[in-house]
Amino acid sequence: QVQLVESGGGLVQAGGSLRLSCAASGSIFSISAMGWYRQAPGKERELVATITSAGSTVYADSVKGRFTISRDNAWNTVYLQMNSLKPEDAAVYYCHTYLYPMNYWGQGTQVTVSS
Repeated sequence: QVQLVESGGGLVQAGGSLRLSCAASGSIFSISAMGWYRQAPGKERELVATITSAGSTVYADSVKGRFTISRDNAWNTVYLQMNSLKPEDAAVYYCHTYLYPMNYWGQGTQVTVSS
């Protein structure tokens, strides 16, 4: 089992930056990839970015060039650096990983962007 705890959300003006953190604990030695998702009110949860144990990353088109996902070598913490934030980036951001046969999610952290 894996436990995920997000932090770093808050209120920021458009154009500003935030850095989200996801602290992982439990069977983290088995993790091969982790990701960030977000869900805005009335919308479905969507992928923001993922990173693998090899360091390969994938980003949603809407955040490419503005967001950067990174991790420490031991999977203790995964980060999401968010720059040039836009009002449409406002959402609850969730950390995620998958260890067969379960998906694991954190409790989420709220990001609010004022225009």
